[in-house]
Amino acid sequence: MKKLYTFSNKKQIWRLLPTETGKLVIEERDPELKEVFFSCIDIRTGKKIFNKLMIEEKFWIGIEKISKDIIFFHKFRKPDMPRHLGIIAFDILKQKILWKNEDYIFLFIYNDDLFCYKEKFEGRDYFKLNYETGEFIKDSDIANEVIALKDKSDENLEGYYFTKQFIPETESNEELKKILSEERNQNLVSGKIDYILLQNLLVFSFHKILPSGNEKRNIFKAVDIDNGKVIFEEELNRGVKNFVPDSFFIKDNLIFLLKEKTELLVCSIKE
Repeated sequence: MKKLYTFSNKKQIWRLLPTETGKLVIEERDPELKEVFFSCIDIRTGKKIFNKLMIEEKFWIGIEKISKDIIFFHKFRKPDMPRHLGIIAFDILKQKILWKNEDYIFLFIYNDDLFCYKEKFEGRDYFKLNYETGEFIKDSDIANEVIALKDKSDENLEGYYFTKQFIPETESNEELKKILSEERNQNLVSGKIDYILLQNLLVFSFHKILPSGNEKRNIFKAVDIDNGKVIFEEELNRGVKNFVPDSFFIKDNLIFLLKEKTELLVCSIKE
């Protein structure tokens, strides 16, 4: 493993969204000031494409989908309510809004068509738009097309690896079981151990109890499972009172590590 770069604006990192065009979109939120910022970097180098972008609404806005260097944002029907409303299409490369519609609600994109709907008192009216321009595409039977294409449009998770929870009683891989069980016994591990196994590389995180007993530290390790050797170690969070949720994932040969909730560390895995 090799450290490639870090990213931080000293704000809470909310979402990390790799794109199909080699970029990473980062959503950061400040719950107290009620502000949200969006940044975009080259996923391999960390070079900033744009930084701390705000789109119209200061806080009540989020990302529906990123497709072909266009981010599709949504607003919320009401603050503090999860229901989405509106579509804002933002071009990453041009760094400008291409089009927006306040009434439609995003469904999915299939090929170059964006499917959306408007809510009625009973049911929905469906629409198909050109994803680049927002122009309406006439179609005689959009409702049936939505049903037929919905499953085909589901987000492509190829190349993604997410953590599993280590459960000794049901683990069948003896080498993995030995390494993680020894880690638990030696390091006063509290709670669950989250791991990903890629061929002979085992990466995992756990919470280590400090001698005081009042605080924990969230530790990440990478182990060559063939010889049990630790090849990488990083402290992700210190002074933790409560358990930190999953703090890493893998996309292709990149590992994304979240440190202290405000810093992103990206490492590469030697192929």
